[in-house]
Amino acid sequence: MSTLLVWKEQLQKIYARYSIYIMKALQFVLGLCVFGLINSNIGFMKAASSILCTVGLSVICAFLPLVVMVIAATALVLVHFYALSMPIALVSAIIFLIMYIFYFRFTPKKAWLVLLTPVAFALKVPFVIPVAFGLLSAPICVLPAAFGTIVYYMIHFVKMSSSAYKGDDAKSLVEGLMAFTKQSLTNKEMWVMVAALSVSLLIVYAVRTRSVDHAWKIASASGAVTAILIGAAGKIALNVHLSYGPMALSGVAAIAVGLILEFLFFSVNYSRTERMQFEDDEYYYYVKAVPKIGVSAPEMSVKHINERKEQTDSQETVLIDSRNVKQAAEVRRQPQQKKRPVPKPRNQVRKVDHARAADEILLTRSLTKELGLENLEDELNK
Repeated sequence: MSTLLVWKEQLQKIYARYSIYIMKALQFVLGLCVFGLINSNIGFMKAASSILCTVGLSVICAFLPLVVMVIAATALVLVHFYALSMPIALVSAIIFLIMYIFYFRFTPKKAWLVLLTPVAFALKVPFVIPVAFGLLSAPICVLPAAFGTIVYYMIHFVKMSSSAYKGDDAKSLVEGLMAFTKQSLTNKEMWVMVAALSVSLLIVYAVRTRSVDHAWKIASASGAVTAILIGAAGKIALNVHLSYGPMALSGVAAIAVGLILEFLFFSVNYSRTERMQFEDDEYYYYVKAVPKIGVSAPEMSVKHINERKEQTDSQETVLIDSRNVKQAAEVRRQPQQKKRPVPKPRNQVRKVDHARAADEILLTRSLTKELGLENLEDELNK
């Protein structure tokens, strides 16, 4: 378990560092799945169903908001429907318009749910959607999940009955249009699956928000079981074409996804749960504190294999440094040579200050008189 927690911490660090690139890559993969499924199921227009078109739309939509991908997928579906039959494209456009009016009014930021729901149906795991988004989001996700279910069944109807919509005469066109409208609005299987996904999502959200221990596990299991029971009840009561095997596998996949999401987003230790009570002048507060499970990633320790070589290198550097120090000390000990005085040029004429010389002569004579040395100088001269 500790190893998984370490991996979780490392994944969080990687996502925090490269979140922009990861989201763009996931958006590109989602575009490939959405546009690829549309072109493979209803590729009536050859130019729009090519691989180049699929990859090109995925690359363009990867750098734009997800709402643009929803609009591009809708336009691609309408183009294929128009290549099959213009009345079918017209009725589909009206249905898309009604759905998107409610979608843009209530859930404009849940575009990925509208795209993921048909992909989950195509992969035969539709019950993953209510469990995953009931754990991570709010009850408002019921609307985009229902819209995605309706879109999937519209594409499925056209795929299964495409040969009936290719008539050239007016009678066949009217019959095909009436059949498509009836299937799109009164199909029992579609509405059973809409009810299963909606009720399952609400139950998952209701159980997940309770303060019971292991709420996420109970919510995942209850949501998957609820969706299976609604599907089975619809099969028995309304005689819809739903198989028990795929529904059971979808429920198991939903529980597995719920456990993975709990590990990634809600890892707590229920054995250390604490219950506290507070009060003020107006209320009593009952608090249940459940600590999170967190394990710090171990730090990498590097062991040097060539340790002996590094020691010899360090000794050589120490010897070189000691030699440099000795040389510097010897240089300092050597006596400094005295600078020789610069000889004056012989031809230079010395300037004599006559006023200063006269003052020195007068000063000398006055001192001689005061000291009585005049007679001594006369005697010496004789």
